[in-house]
Formats: sequence, structure tokens, C-alpha cells
Amino acid sequence: MGVGPPPPLPGPARAPRPGAAAAPADLAPYASYWFPDALPPGVPGPGIVWRSLKEWSPGSDPDLAHNAATVPLARRFTPVPPHPDARSGQAAVAALVSFGPTAGNPSQGSATADYYALSHWAYLDELVFWGGSAGEGIVLAPNAPVVDAAHRHGVRVLGNVFLPPVAHGGDLRWTRDLVQQDARGRFPIAGQLVRVAAAYGFDGWFVNAETDGGDSVLAGRMRAFLRALRAAGAPYGLRITWYDAMNTTGRVGWQGALNELNQEFFEDRSGPVADTVFLDFRWTPEKLAASGALADRLGRGRHRLWAGVDVQARGWDSPTPWEAIVPRGRDHVVSIGLYRPEWTRDHLADRSPGAFHRADDRFWTGASLDPSRPAPEDTWRAPATAVADRSTVAALPFGCSFNTGHGERWYEDGRVTSAEPWNHLGLQDRLPGRRWVVDTAGARPSVTLDFADAWRGGSSLLVAGALTAPAAVGLHSTRLPLDRSAVLELVHRCGPGPAVAVEVGVATREPARAGEPVAYIWFPAGTAAPRAGWRTARVGLGALAGATAYGLAVRVRAHGKRPVAWRLGALTVRDTPARPRPAAPAAPAVDASARDGDTVAVRLSWRRAAGPVGHPRHYEVSRVLPGGARRFLGGTCGTALHFPALPRAGRERAVVFEVRAVDETYAMSAPARVTLPW
Repeated sequence: MGVGPPPPLPGPARAPRPGAAAAPADLAPYASYWFPDALPPGVPGPGIVWRSLKEWSPGSDPDLAHNAATVPLARRFTPVPPHPDARSGQAAVAALVSFGPTAGNPSQGSATADYYALSHWAYLDELVFWGGSAGEGIVLAPNAPVVDAAHRHGVRVLGNVFLPPVAHGGDLRWTRDLVQQDARGRFPIAGQLVRVAAAYGFDGWFVNAETDGGDSVLAGRMRAFLRALRAAGAPYGLRITWYDAMNTTGRVGWQGALNELNQEFFEDRSGPVADTVFLDFRWTPEKLAASGALADRLGRGRHRLWAGVDVQARGWDSPTPWEAIVPRGRDHVVSIGLYRPEWTRDHLADRSPGAFHRADDRFWTGASLDPSRPAPEDTWRAPATAVADRSTVAALPFGCSFNTGHGERWYEDGRVTSAEPWNHLGLQDRLPGRRWVVDTAGARPSVTLDFADAWRGGSSLLVAGALTAPAAVGLHSTRLPLDRSAVLELVHRCGPGPAVAVEVGVATREPARAGEPVAYIWFPAGTAAPRAGWRTARVGLGALAGATAYGLAVRVRAHGKRPVAWRLGALTVRDTPARPRPAAPAAPAVDASARDGDTVAVRLSWRRAAGPVGHPRHYEVSRVLPGGARRFLGGTCGTALHFPALPRAGRERAVVFEVRAVDETYAMSAPARVTLPW
């Protein structure tokens, strides 16, 4: 039986304007999920919508504009790592993350700061948007904020195809539906999976076939399906990761290895089938060694195998024989596959943003919280101590306001423009990848992402403690070409305590080997007086014309012996003295609204400005209140937003919305206005 080509596919889809298909009655868009074809018997539970992937099309998807990612996958480079044992070109890191429930997972963030705002992208190669269940849907597409944030950092995001174990409601019919063939031998669901990824803008699929009861014929069809999916996705750069569950007998038998029972889902006589394989947690050191050797013999490379490390229950206390995966004294055996690292949030009693980021820094960096100064190792081998970090900061202009993608308030130019908590990962900045390299001859200050004050977004970088000597804090690894017009700007302030003298550092060369310090050229950036508010320091880099900036840093020195509290609100580098405004968005429109007393839910959309104006970093939507005050409502990298319940302001006759484009250095366009009468 021939496989044949998959059905014709569209090019990478542009989301149609909302309203092309009917919006749901409550207007709220959610991350999409489906069954492959047939739906379960009975009726879905509250808040769940059963959908058939076979029947899906971009033109009939009312939430496509809200779920389509728009940030392209950035190119990455690998700087010389600060940890002496961190390596490049060997083990990589994948993570399976549940950002929310399968059903009811908002497409564009929500009104809470309690969110897994993953920011250590520098150590990740692949993110799986984990989820799916027998009662909701088993094919899950990632939502746009996660994809946009990952792509900004060069990380691929995969959707999830989860064929559940029978004990969890799995039905072998869904496996057969997934791999069904038409009269011409084609795999229609493979074509649909590629259509979804192309339209939504993500990078492939994680295929997890854990429903037992099949046979070798079904296993052969699954392998042919994977081959068809891989071939159809190749023009879009899509990839497939296969989970070690179903084997060539068609039964589920987790191997914890790549071996003769499952290798044909990775590589068969005709060539590659899946791009990578996630090995179940049942591995042993001996199994991993044999698996890596087999992958090498197949010509695929051992680091295409992810050794599953389950951190869902115990996080950094998870007992793991790390020497079997990423040994210190010899080449890495295979790659690391982290299962559910959102433990760093879920285990906390205090789930405030600051507490979460402190825990997340420890998970990814280690107990020392400084990848250049490793602490004595216990049971946890933090990724920063084994794999080299990566960066995408390779072109001007570049900006960072240390916004993590969630917060307890929203700030613009140091003023609170919304006092409501929020999350939207697509608004996250390219944060420093190394948390936190500090060089000082005195006491090491605390360096954290802090949410009590900010210049822009929801957070700032806080350096706090007694500075008994100047302290240099490494920020971004870069590949920025500098010319005579290059300008660096810092926005910073000083809290209670002594004044703080500030310098900015630019590295024009890299260290010779891993673990050696970065050499910076230092430029004075003035002094921050206590309680004096935010100030901007502008530093010309013309003296470095013709050089490449390989790294950026700040150095602070206290004018006194009392502890300091110095904040860095924004750092930008551009190659023009002026800061022109981006073009305003075009044709803002209210596409749907639903009034409930004195509140209204709204779907709003707009278009990019016509002409060669460049792609904005993101858009922000504000509301103009009676009297002229402006209140931030939300932002997105796309061109559509939903607002669930806007209260009427006094006796206003209409809600006035303003949409602005924001560029890489946070310059804002003129507003585009649209009104909604009450």
C-alpha cells in the first residue's frame, strides 16, 4: 500500500480578520485542541468543545487571529560559556511544559500574575506544549504567546499529539483515526497537522502513542504516517519528536532506550522517520550508553535522543544519575528531556512572580545563582552547568526592559498605567541568558528580576545589598556590529540608601575558553541619587566603531556603606542617534462585542501599517477614560486581542480604544483609535 503525497497544503497562513468566521458566544479565544476525526460518545463537560481535526480549516477557525504566532524563529549563536563544564555541540535540552489546562487555556494571556513565565530559553532547544486528555481533546496546538516568546529566543515549539493510555481513557480508535489513509493511500490527518502548524506558526509535533492494544500492522501504519508527516512538513521546517511508547509490535512497551523494538520510528531502511526520540524514564546508564551507540551507528547522532528526566514532583530534588546523561569528565552520552519543569512555580506556597523567578533561577542555574561560580553539587545538575547558553542578540536596534511576560502592574515610562495583574508571554523581552554572572572583590549583592517597580512592562532588574566593592553584573551575550553612530542608553534609578555610580561595559572579544571571565571596556554612565526617580544615561559608542560587541554589562559602586537598591529599567543599543517612531497600525475595528449590564466583552483587531515600515515588536492597546487618562488594557505580537469584561467608566457614551505599535527600543507609534458606543 503506497503512502502517496499528503493533500495539497496552503502556504504559511495569514490569519483572516476576526469576524470572517463566527466568534463563540462568550467571545473568549482559547488554545485549540481536537480529536483526530471521530468524537467520543456522550457530551463534553462544562467549558469543553469537542472538535474534529479532520474537519478543521483556517478559514473556518474563528480564533485563528488570536492563536497565530507572528514572531519568526530567530537565529541563535553560542557564546563561550561562563561555566567551565558547560559544553556546546553536545547535549541539548528539551522541555515538556503544561502552561494551562487543555480546555480553557487563554489564547492571549489573562488577568493574573500567577503564571509559568518561562524565561531561561538560553538553555532550551525544543519546547513541547504539553497537554491533551481523553475528555477534552488529544491534539493540542500551542498558543501564540508561548510561541512568540520562544521564537524570539530561537527555540522551536511543538504541539502535542497524545494518544492516552487505556487507563486514562485512551481508545485505540483514535490511533486508527490518526493514521487513516484515503483511497489514494494518503494520510489526511498528517496533512491537517501540517496545515495547523503552518497557520498557527509553530514548529512541529510531539507524537505520543500510549494507547495499548495494537498490532504490527498498526505499528507499520504509524511509521508510514510519521514519514508522511515529516515529508509534508519539510517545506515549512517542521520537526517530529517521537515518544518511546508504542513499539514495532504495535503494543505499548516503554523501553527507556532506543533499541530494535522502537528504532524504526526513528530510522528505518528508507531513512529518517522522526527527527528526535524522547526516551521514557525507565532508562538506565547501560541503556543510555547502548542507545547513544545505536543512534551513532544509524548515522543520526546520539544527541537526537532525549533522556526523560521527570521533575514534576520533586524539581531539583529529583534523584537522577546525571553521569549517565551529561558526565563531567567525558563526552555527553545523550541529550536532556525535562518533563514538567513548571514545578518551579507549582510547588511554591508563595506564587508571587518574584518568588517564582527566584526558584526558576535556581532550577536552571544552580544553587549558587551564578553560572560562573558553581556551588558544590548535590543531587541536581542544573542545565547551566552542563550545556552552553545561546543568544539571539545579533542585530541593531536592540532593547530590553527586563519584562518577564507577567507582572502585578503595567508600567510605561516609570508610571503605572494599569494596576491589574497580568500575563502574556509574547510581551517578554530577550532577557539576559546568564542568571547572574557577578564579578566583585567584595560581598556579592543580590541580583533579581523584581516586580515592585519597573520602567516598562512589569519588572526591572534589582541589584541590592551592601556593595563593599564595585560589582559588575553580566547582562546579554551579543554579536552587535558597532559604528560611529552607535548609542547605548540605560534607564535606572536608586532607592533608599547611598547614591550609586554606574558604568556600562561592552566586550569587544570573547574569552579564550569556557569559565574564563569576559573582559569589558567600561564607560561612565553617571550617578543615580537616592529616591530621585528614573533617569536616562546616554553613552556614545563611537570609540568602538568597527568592532563587534560580544557582551553587555553594568558595574555599580556605592557612595557610602549602607546597602543599596539600584534598579535597571531598560537597556537599549541602536545605530542611529535619533529614535524615530514606528508607523501606526491601520484600520482598528471592534469585530465583536457582548454587553452584560455595565460591562462589555470585546474582540478588537487592526492591521499593520502599509508600506516598508518594518515589523513592530508588538502592539499595545489602551483605553482613553473620560478626562483623558489612558489605561493599559493589553498587548500582543499579533493583530487581535480580546478583553473579557470592561466596566463602563461613569456615564461615558463610548469606550475609546487606542492601538499603538511598539518597536525594538520601545518607541511607540501614534495611536490608532476606535470607539464602541454603550
